[in-house]
Amino acid sequence: MKLCTTILLAILAFAMPAAAHAGTERGYSYYEIGDLHAPRPAATHAGLLLAGGGDWPTDAFRCFARKAGGGHLVILAASGGAERGEEVYRDVGGLVSVQTIIFTNRRASFDPRVLAVLASADGIFIAGGDQANYVRFWKGTPVARAIDRKIAIGKPVGGTSAGLAILGHAGYGAMDGGSIESPAALADPLGPAVTIVRDFLHMPFLKHVVTDTHFSARNRLGRLIAFVAQVRATSDRRAVGLGIDEDSALCVEADGSGRFYTRNKGFAWLVEPAGVPKLKKAKPLNYPSIRITRMDPNSRIDLKSLKVTNPASSIVVSIDRGRLSGI
Repeated sequence: MKLCTTILLAILAFAMPAAAHAGTERGYSYYEIGDLHAPRPAATHAGLLLAGGGDWPTDAFRCFARKAGGGHLVILAASGGAERGEEVYRDVGGLVSVQTIIFTNRRASFDPRVLAVLASADGIFIAGGDQANYVRFWKGTPVARAIDRKIAIGKPVGGTSAGLAILGHAGYGAMDGGSIESPAALADPLGPAVTIVRDFLHMPFLKHVVTDTHFSARNRLGRLIAFVAQVRATSDRRAVGLGIDEDSALCVEADGSGRFYTRNKGFAWLVEPAGVPKLKKAKPLNYPSIRITRMDPNSRIDLKSLKVTNPASSIVVSIDRGRLSGI
């Protein structure tokens, strides 16, 4: 009986996540679940998982787990606790371990243990929350460089909600402490609340892509157009927008081809303006021609060429004095 009890306790200790409390005073908390010493079952493959927030579409995350070779995933966040890692490990499955690091300040981005965990990861996934924290904690630090390096050596990287917002070369940083809505962004695309962060992370195929999330649920088409307008007018004439609905994700292969998954009839939205707008401070946006292409699970996208095969719909809209029409 005593032997059985000992074996049971050992199994529980192995299966349950454990917090490394020693990290908390250094600006982070750490959790793990699974077997950190197990060999990775298969080879890794570079790729991206672009998730729109809400519930995670299981098939998309299983696609991501396969890209990680079924190995050791690291989840990065700036809020919450062990629950994200537990959900991925138990509900998605297909991984031998999941480690979660919760950052509470910038100092953690220089911590040797944090960097060692990232160096050994077979894939990195950035959770939701407040992307301003990610910018403040990671931009220009070894953590940002570790994320960039991971995909450069053939490991997958993904993000959901705030974690997706920072993956583009230019992205909405929410640095003013709020989350701007479409009417306000269209009314003043150069305004102080349209806080675009540049040159943070450097993901393949996202150099000219500005992302947004919770897209239909929070009526964010207008603000994504405003984000793209600011980026086109100030730093990148080729910028486009990519919005992902809640409960949905785009799984991107190493060659740039993407397949869309959703568990709630969502879409991915490709926003392609024509030309470069003339913006003035404190003035509403005028943009006469913006193509909006929606993707569903039957669609495919090539992020190298931005060609969408079998789109759910494709229309041209316009912005006149800050007002969206045509949709």
